[in-house]
Amino acid sequence: MTKPPFQIQILPVTPFQQNCSIIKTAGDKIALVDPGGEPEKILEAVAKIGGEIEKIWLTHGHLDHAGGAAEIKRQTGCVIEGPHKDDIFWLDQIEESWRKYGHPGMGENVHSDRWLEDGDEVELDGIKFDVLFTPGHTPGHVIFYNKDAELAFVGDVLFKGSIGRTDFPRGDHQTLLDSITKKLWPLGDATRFIPGHGPISSFGEERRSNPFVGDQALSQ
Repeated sequence: MTKPPFQIQILPVTPFQQNCSIIKTAGDKIALVDPGGEPEKILEAVAKIGGEIEKIWLTHGHLDHAGGAAEIKRQTGCVIEGPHKDDIFWLDQIEESWRKYGHPGMGENVHSDRWLEDGDEVELDGIKFDVLFTPGHTPGHVIFYNKDAELAFVGDVLFKGSIGRTDFPRGDHQTLLDSITKKLWPLGDATRFIPGHGPISSFGEERRSNPFVGDQALSQ
């Protein structure tokens, strides 16, 4: 297992217990992956570990992944990068989505400072992360992958023992399966991933045991 060139704290936020990842470099620069809500809780966690928030990276536009980004940007001046522009329609309905789920005011609509494409890179304090376009759960979903650490932040594409839902508007089951098998699996069995919800796993473990996209499941 490779030691990452950064520290990570996973902070579950919102009633959906979405994993907001706080990435901190040795130079005290911070990127937040999917600050989905409860921005004050996130900012308090950052204050405890120290460092400056420079980037917010969004894997996709759902309410529980992007709802806290606008307030954190307002307070810190950080830059929002991602997702792909095909998720704009989701980002534009975050407030309405929270109302529908019975939590008005939980999050805000937001737009990115930089829409991402497959093959792009994002950077924090000189450390580069590859961007892979992984639609299916949403049409504009992306993931962030650091090769040196063999670590990926995969949003709601893949979970330990499960996969992302595809019954939302513009979701597609086969597209999601293709994203997993053609984009994630080639990163290698040793690569660990932090999903949008639940515990960390590895691509190798999911290929062995995942009932939806494991090698045995897909061979049937």
